[in-house]
Amino acid sequence: MHPIQHPIFDSLRLSGQSLKNRLVVAPMTRTSATEAGVPTADMASYYETFARGGFAAIITEGTYTDTVASQANPGQPGLVNQAQLRGWQPIVQRVKQHEALFIAQLMHGGALSQYHTRTLAPSAIQPLGKKMPEAGGGDGPFPFPQEITPADLRTIRQGFVHAALLAKEAGFDGVELHAANGYLLDQFLTDYTNQRRDEYGGTVENRFRLIAELIAEIRQGVGDNFLIGLRLSEGKVNHLSYRFPEGAAMAKDILAEVARTKIDYVHIAAEGGKWARECLYPDGSSYSGLARQITGLPVIANGGLHDLNVSKQLLQEGHADLIALGRAALADPAWPTRIRSGEQPLAFHPTMIKPSVTIRHAREVIAALRKGAHPVAYNSEDACIS
Repeated sequence: MHPIQHPIFDSLRLSGQSLKNRLVVAPMTRTSATEAGVPTADMASYYETFARGGFAAIITEGTYTDTVASQANPGQPGLVNQAQLRGWQPIVQRVKQHEALFIAQLMHGGALSQYHTRTLAPSAIQPLGKKMPEAGGGDGPFPFPQEITPADLRTIRQGFVHAALLAKEAGFDGVELHAANGYLLDQFLTDYTNQRRDEYGGTVENRFRLIAELIAEIRQGVGDNFLIGLRLSEGKVNHLSYRFPEGAAMAKDILAEVARTKIDYVHIAAEGGKWARECLYPDGSSYSGLARQITGLPVIANGGLHDLNVSKQLLQEGHADLIALGRAALADPAWPTRIRSGEQPLAFHPTMIKPSVTIRHAREVIAALRKGAHPVAYNSEDACIS
């Protein structure tokens, strides 16, 4: 076995922060917090394992931002009170001792909450698809949401800003606003879920308005030396095949709005797990590549990029600056170390990704694989990485 040379191991500066390589752990739903949303000791071990394994940066699972309507799943961690803050602090300390950046993803489930029975959305429109029983919260259709009022908007903004301030107090290096995958901020961006007639609906500028306001208010609260990222996607957890009807033109319009904000990076997610299928346009451009060109910011791409040929192509052709891994990282938290040394990493097993499969069980699966055992897979489809 010989060490390999690959651009994923090049260093990078991210808004004053030094990254030892281009590898990021993607946010993945783990449902391992307490019923009160407090992070656990299992979560501390889980996140530290990625840092010890050589990843340069780690983005947490989606973390809810208020107790009114933001929580998406049972067992989801929050950043809304002191108990949750205290739960995150030792996790942050354990991750950062391995010289990895740690970023808290801030998320509001909106109409796709599987926790709340009273849900909020940009417009009162029945969400597509059905709940995922493996994510908790039962099955069947999502609740019919209530249209967000001006008072609701104030609560949502206050929740995100307060969560960002708690993230900074906990010691995180930054926050990522989850405006992808069909959750609340993406619901504002998407025309078929946003039929508002006020200043938050209609044009792309209006549909992006809430995101812009959140970024501005968070930046004012946390200062210039705290990272703010934004995650975007076309596909959604309840509509995996969705692409912009306008194609690259819509991506350009959204990214023009992003370029006016004060963020530090853009994260383009391939919700269905295939970057080329979900991010490329017929003219050869890509959502992630356009993000680099239009915003001038570092861009994280994901979607099956453990394939070294594909990740090399993305980095060399300017489609991305950083590569986020989900399933590959979950299968082998030491993926960067093994790849760099020329070793074969552990292969992904479908059991690991189910949101209802807690961190503890995922670790048991990894241990079984290392011993050569074949764990029993759960009888349900792979769930998404959120």
